Amino acid sequence: MNDDTSHYDKRRRSATVIATACVAALGGFLFGFDSGVINGTVDGLRQAFGSSSVGTGFAVASMLLGCAAGAFFAGRLADWAGRRVALLIAAAFFIISAWGSGVADTTATFVIFRLLGGLAVGAASIMSPAYISEIAPAAIRGRLTTIQQIAILIGLFMAFVSNYIVSNLAGSSTAVFWWGYEAWRWMFWMEILPAAIFLFSLLAIPESPRYLVAAGRAEQASRVLSRILAPEAARQRLADIREAVSEQRRPRIGDIVNPDTGGLYRVVWIGIVLAVFQQLVGINVVFYYGAVLWQAVGFSENDALMINIISGGVSILACVVSLFFVDRIGRKPLLWMGSIGMALTLITLIVAFASGHFINGKLELSGPMGVIALIAANAYVCVFNATWGPVLWVMLGEMFPYRLRGSGLAMAGLGQWLANFGITLSFPVLLSGIGLAAAYGLYAACALLSFFFVWHFVAETKGRELEEMGYA
Repeated sequence: MNDDTSHYDKRRRSATVIATACVAALGGFLFGFDSGVINGTVDGLRQAFGSSSVGTGFAVASMLLGCAAGAFFAGRLADWAGRRVALLIAAAFFIISAWGSGVADTTATFVIFRLLGGLAVGAASIMSPAYISEIAPAAIRGRLTTIQQIAILIGLFMAFVSNYIVSNLAGSSTAVFWWGYEAWRWMFWMEILPAAIFLFSLLAIPESPRYLVAAGRAEQASRVLSRILAPEAARQRLADIREAVSEQRRPRIGDIVNPDTGGLYRVVWIGIVLAVFQQLVGINVVFYYGAVLWQAVGFSENDALMINIISGGVSILACVVSLFFVDRIGRKPLLWMGSIGMALTLITLIVAFASGHFINGKLELSGPMGVIALIAANAYVCVFNATWGPVLWVMLGEMFPYRLRGSGLAMAGLGQWLANFGITLSFPVLLSGIGLAAAYGLYAACALLSFFFVWHFVAETKGRELEEMGYA
């Protein structure tokens, strides 16, 4: 084979890996869109269903219960039926949820369809990075898995843009828009198109070679590996996977328990705590309640939606930065640097919010403090999305050995989404009870605790093949 042919084959294989990763990352896009679309519909939900702040909080947070269930069961489904099958089911649920959330005429109906969407988001949050990790070569695995987080942020950004455009065209999120339906309903229906694209794109990508070997379909695994690796590397990878899988029986949920101690393997509880900390720093308060948050500090609804768009754009740029560092300086340094950065920016927000005054039930900030709050909030989002946002998913996708991967991801995903649910449900109550400054004080304390946890307990996974991951 001449050099030109060899170079062409290498570029073709790289393009195949990147394209496959991008299709899987569409699950992340829908994860972001589905999470962000609720941001602009809170007023519409409150008006349409006549709910209290607690009721609205539950309607918003109800999706997260589905997320917890979806994350937990997706790992088991993926071990049984395959990674791609789990993603196909998630894509179908995205479509059903987007349609149903928009047509709902009662809180109960809305919650049911949001729970279905939550199942899809939970499954995609776990299986998209896991699939990418299993298909990608170790040298670029971190960067390719980070595509998932970029896709989440693009999904959030597009949801914010979509909400802003629909709200402006209609006049407000509660005004009647096309065909006699309120604008907030159309905000949900906008998700149907990308969900359909995700569904049909999944039909064009292969199954994970690690799953295929575990399912006794080594010949198919060999064909998949030959599309993404050079011939000799593909043969060696297949042999490594076969050896790793042959030494272990089929995965099951009980594998996460260490028979010597009766408790969870160390790597499992570390994954759970990492996933929980990602939520306890309060990031999804910005995602789900961004419009409400900025209205609370004096911005109009349209201004608040525009600020969400700015935050979304900043987030994408921050995550792109992490692409250049995650495979260079490693996962652990990015995590502890992120913990410090989030703590500092949250403390700045606390100072700004504490200086405000309540006028007619709304918190208002003076000119300088309002600007400081806006800058600090965007800096906080920027730090999160350059560190904990993408790196958590990279680590969860690669830190578990094969026998624990499905179950470990299930437990970490369950913990992550339950924490997300608690933070989201509690924020409206905290906002009306103890105020923004005190609420953000809790998030800042968690950011500081996350630094010490990463420093003492988290091991680096940069540059290691998935077959090398152990139980310690």
